[in-house]
Amino acid sequence: MDLATIIGLVGSFGFIIWSMVISGGVMMFYDLASVVIVFGGSFFVVMMKFNLKQFLGAVKIAAKAFIFKIDRPEDLIEQSVTMADAARKGGFLALEEAQISNSFMQKAVDMLVDGHDGEVVRAALEKDITLTEDRHRIGIAIFRAFADVGPAMGMIGTLVGLVAMLANMSDPKSIGPSMAVALLTTLYGAVLANMVCIPIADKLSLRMGEEMLNRNLIMDAVLAIQDGQNPRVIEGFLKNYLAEKQRKIDTTDGE
Repeated sequence: MDLATIIGLVGSFGFIIWSMVISGGVMMFYDLASVVIVFGGSFFVVMMKFNLKQFLGAVKIAAKAFIFKIDRPEDLIEQSVTMADAARKGGFLALEEAQISNSFMQKAVDMLVDGHDGEVVRAALEKDITLTEDRHRIGIAIFRAFADVGPAMGMIGTLVGLVAMLANMSDPKSIGPSMAVALLTTLYGAVLANMVCIPIADKLSLRMGEEMLNRNLIMDAVLAIQDGQNPRVIEGFLKNYLAEKQRKIDTTDGE
């Protein structure tokens, strides 16, 4: 569970709802026509930008902004050094007994055990990394699209409301509802973009960066093991993936 995402989402909406309550009540800020224009319109416009499978998969992708488990690079480095030690003592077949929870690392180790050439292993892992990154980018693009379309639909709703208001200036009772549509669609569009879609897209970008770092670390580790490099050399090389402060802490712990 990503507490930063949960706290940020609940906190931001909490303050907005609180301000609505003290301004006269939440229902004053509800208008069905505005909801339909902004949320319904945005839904179908964004659907046009992607194929149906990609669009429907956005919900699953969005879940990664809230629930996402990823291995710590430090743990991957430690496991890689352990496997390097095992490979030097018992050969690559000794890695069959290794307990590996990371599916990408398991795939890489399996190729190593099967005796594939280093270039074949690298090509397969690089292809996996590229395709995974592409899937992440599609999910991010969907929420970026919602962030772009939401305010635009809000502006369209504003124009609809203004036209309705100006067309019925002779009827004072129609001015209020028309003005509500004009203003609330702008509000809904801003909320959809700035409080939901942009933060989710940014968090998914962060997740993608974390996963790509781990996968590149794993690829370098497995190829180094295949080359028969010294486990201490592998450890020092892989620590380049850590922030400088983390490297110093790890070195101190090791002493």
